[in-house]
Amino acid sequence: MPRTNERIAAVDAGASLAKVALAGEPTGVRLESGSSLDLEAVARRVEALSPERVALTGCGASWLAARLALPTGIFDEFAAWGAGARHLLARGVADAPERFLMVSLGTGTSVVLVEPASVRRVGGTALGGGTLLGLGRALLGVSTFGEIAALAARGDRHEVDLVLSDIYAPGAIALPDWATVASFGRLARDGAHAVSREDLAAGVVHLVSENVGLLCGGLAQALGVRDVAVGGSTVPGNAALVETLTRLVGAFGCATHVLEDAAYAGALGAIELLRARA
Repeated sequence: MPRTNERIAAVDAGASLAKVALAGEPTGVRLESGSSLDLEAVARRVEALSPERVALTGCGASWLAARLALPTGIFDEFAAWGAGARHLLARGVADAPERFLMVSLGTGTSVVLVEPASVRRVGGTALGGGTLLGLGRALLGVSTFGEIAALAARGDRHEVDLVLSDIYAPGAIALPDWATVASFGRLARDGAHAVSREDLAAGVVHLVSENVGLLCGGLAQALGVRDVAVGGSTVPGNAALVETLTRLVGAFGCATHVLEDAAYAGALGAIELLRARA
């Protein structure tokens, strides 16, 4: 029987961010993050937390395991996301589903099917947080999720995107009038059309969230799943992304569950997997 008060640190070392969780504190689980570009600093931080054991997942897990002079366990990142999503859903949703999709919006995006006895990756896309940050820097001159989300909240993506209502009369086609014909397509058609940084930000966020939503909805429909849990470091504080993702997933008849502590699903899942191994 694993000890619930055992001091366990977990690191989900992704392509951009290292998400750290520490269990066994009297006040609950401690959560923090740092750059994955400096794993030595991450290792020193883990050592400073004085854990009894360390659970590792993500692309930097092997490096950290070799660096840390502590008992460690390395876990497949998809399994960790699934375990973390299951844990967070049970914590935040009454009658949490046992079978659901978990979409992790990190630097890129992966979708895993979580079932009672298994977790497996079923899809993904190169569109994700790295896309937001890259286009944010190139088009907007900003470099953080918070800056992009704040700009997008004040913008109108219809100023940059070409949507069905721009080219069809109401009711002329059996699709919603807000459906996108071409992301940033209005700029291509109306070359002299002036747009603000806020509108560009809204277009960038919608580009990512709409395509991820369509991917999740299509996978859910194909797999007979009715619930989609959303996690990853791109999600917190990004209301425009969550709204679009929820609407697109809902168009396929599915419920969206935005996970509390969404960025830490992988780290929290790694803790659950390490406890199960004891």
